[in-house]
Amino acid sequence: MPDVTHSAAAPVARLIQEFHKLPGIGPKSAQRLTYYLLRASPEEAQALAQAILEVKEKIAFCSICQNFTDTDPCLICDNPQRDRSLICVVEEPLDILALERTGSYHGLYHALHGVISPMDGVGPEDLKIEELLQRLKAGSVQEVILATNPNLEGEATSMYVSRLLRPLGLRVTRLARGLPTGADLEYADDLTLSRALEDRQEVG
Repeated sequence: MPDVTHSAAAPVARLIQEFHKLPGIGPKSAQRLTYYLLRASPEEAQALAQAILEVKEKIAFCSICQNFTDTDPCLICDNPQRDRSLICVVEEPLDILALERTGSYHGLYHALHGVISPMDGVGPEDLKIEELLQRLKAGSVQEVILATNPNLEGEATSMYVSRLLRPLGLRVTRLARGLPTGADLEYADDLTLSRALEDRQEVG
């Protein structure tokens, strides 16, 4: 696709380039978003800009589960109705949203913020694994569900974490194989995720 930013006014070209940096936004989508904002009212544009700034200013990691939150602890960790004997370990906070949508999981979570990927220079020390181990040493957790994505990096991360957990004497399970290989949790439908949770299997 030809680059049209050179023929656009400088502020327009810059906004197109910034949108294009976002994941899943190609050149055409970046142009559509930019021209949508050009036609929007000043109030709409200000609201979007304010929402972006607010997210950067007010959102931080939950000190317990590492989810994104504007309160510490987050609403899930602070909820007395949650089952504190269960922790579901996910790659990203987005995966927590996907699992919460199912309505079939009532335990706590832990977000690793990535997966082990030597090709990308990401090792275990770059993930929130040490924070997970510190939580588990408190002694109230009985089962850890490994809910990393069913791809090469997700499987490798799951195996690495399960080896660290084995000496702690906890039950360690993995989501059932109802999830398509190579698929991300955030894109799975609610029924598939619910069944993957219900039919989870022991990690050997």
